[in-house]
Amino acid sequence: MSLFRFIDAEKAIYPVSLLCRVLKVARSGYYAWKTRPPSKRSLEDSALTERIREIHERSRRTYGYPRVHAEMKALGVECGRRRVARLMREAGLSGCMRGKRRSTTRRDESATAAPDLVDRRFLSASPDRLWLADITYLPTRQGFLYLSFILDACSRKVVGWSMANHLRAELVTDALEMALWRRNPPSGVIHHSDRGTQYTALSFGERLKEAGIFPSMGRAGSALDNAMAESFVSTLKAHRRQYTCK
Repeated sequence: MSLFRFIDAEKAIYPVSLLCRVLKVARSGYYAWKTRPPSKRSLEDSALTERIREIHERSRRTYGYPRVHAEMKALGVECGRRRVARLMREAGLSGCMRGKRRSTTRRDESATAAPDLVDRRFLSASPDRLWLADITYLPTRQGFLYLSFILDACSRKVVGWSMANHLRAELVTDALEMALWRRNPPSGVIHHSDRGTQYTALSFGERLKEAGIFPSMGRAGSALDNAMAESFVSTLKAHRRQYTCK
């Protein structure tokens, strides 16, 4: 079957008779394949490919097959991951590659870190019970800007953020102030982060205490201890690099 597809693709350049002779297939076999009605599987593949194209375009051509498959599943479209990967490959569709992340974590060895209250359980039954915080950098033509953000573990939405050209404690404090202003959460929210100096700063810890928020910090050097925030950073960087994708 793949030989017949090759012949069909090349027939505008080379005669069918020559292609069949070189590939050692019968011309009658090619013409029988050409006039045969498409199979049910082929029709399904065509319909699925159109859905995949729509999702890929909506993502601004940043989604790879895992994200496309997850989106299709959320829409109630039954299709396996390997089938999505095959159809995207055949359609020439691909997602953005994620680059290596530059570290923004600077630890203060003399500071006391908060205990890990999350233990990699990034689940919350209701909003404003668990907030996940991190810092990343964004390159601009004038240099780097640093983005501090807070994600709600239940909704997975950004509830607070701030940007600056420095990594002082005010960066994360401003993000916290936005989250408090926007959400007005009840006492008892857990604020989970890494052990960067911004989060272990005395001024930031005091602001958390004033707001009735419990600090939580992952282990030093363990990205998995704040995996949901790390995943958000990777997705954000992939979207920013969309202009490099084919």
